[in-house]
Amino acid sequence: MQNKSSGIKVAVDAIVFGYSKHDGISVLLIQRKYKPYKDIWAIPGGFVLEDESLEDAVKRELLEETGITVNYLEQLYTFGEPNRDPRQRVISIAYFGLVKTSQYQELKASTDAENANWFSIKKLPSLAFDHKQMITAAIERLRAKVRYQPVGFELLDKKFPFSDLEKLYLALLDKEINRRNFSKKILSFDFLEETGELSKPEGKGRPSKMYQFNPKRYKELLKEGFHFEI
Repeated sequence: MQNKSSGIKVAVDAIVFGYSKHDGISVLLIQRKYKPYKDIWAIPGGFVLEDESLEDAVKRELLEETGITVNYLEQLYTFGEPNRDPRQRVISIAYFGLVKTSQYQELKASTDAENANWFSIKKLPSLAFDHKQMITAAIERLRAKVRYQPVGFELLDKKFPFSDLEKLYLALLDKEINRRNFSKKILSFDFLEETGELSKPEGKGRPSKMYQFNPKRYKELLKEGFHFEI
């Protein structure tokens, strides 16, 4: 959305993280179609319209520029350095979201976006504006949040072997975990259910029990004063 008028403008940006057990954690970026930063990769986003809320604006921009919708979106931080946008004074409210990349392999770039693609958070291209700072802040928030809230289950299939949960936390925290202690702790929380099914073995591996997250039970535990911590 092009807007070069004077005054302060309000924008929204969406740092959307995706996950697959083979590729780890990725972030969704668009290649800008217009100046400034033409052809440079950036976070999806744009200006807020007069008749819409911040949440509606960020969802609209995501859909327009990448073709995706996100169930989990959380406000991250407000970025307002005076010179962050060369066109004019722009204050941006950044959000971060979580999706499974397998659901969005075919992205549909449109409006201000020339292309849209997933990039590993460990191999990011040069970024427009202050978007590297935004992504860094979002990664820090995500790594802190998965320690005290089970938001990581948004990135898993509805039914999954326990090894997938371990791989997810390894990728999210970017450090080794004690697998035995991790398993014991997670299973003690009482919101992970066995489905009675077995996973299909990979290679020469053996089938594993399949689990699912019970959000209703988790909410009941919260009311009882439960404290989640990894």
